[in-house]
Amino acid sequence: QVQLVESGGGLVQAGGSLRLSCAASGRTFSNYAMAWFRQAPGKEREFVAAIGWSTVSTEYADSVKARFTISRDNTKTAVYLQMNILKPEDTAVYYCAFTLSRYASVWLRRSDVYDYWGQGTQVTVSS
Repeated sequence: QVQLVESGGGLVQAGGSLRLSCAASGRTFSNYAMAWFRQAPGKEREFVAAIGWSTVSTEYADSVKARFTISRDNTKTAVYLQMNILKPEDTAVYYCAFTLSRYASVWLRRSDVYDYWGQGTQVTVSS
């Protein structure tokens, strides 16, 4: 029903930057929430960042706060993750997620509130 296409992953040295993109194909939405999660080898999937119906409302994991910035483009139904000062521990497969339901900001940190997921894009940070 909703297809999410991710791009922007790659290999970067520690201290460098990358920008991830995720766009919903074939449809335009006015109100939605989107998020980024990541999963490293041997680790559980963890929350990274989210942006709600109100673009003023954002959530970040403590480990990425002040380094990563999430934003959205309503004309394209797309979400972006600007990642700066990357560290080796940021290495993971990054997944975008999408929901048309409205939640309080705290709930956007949970993976089970999202209805659609992207295929994932690999981010590798070398030291």
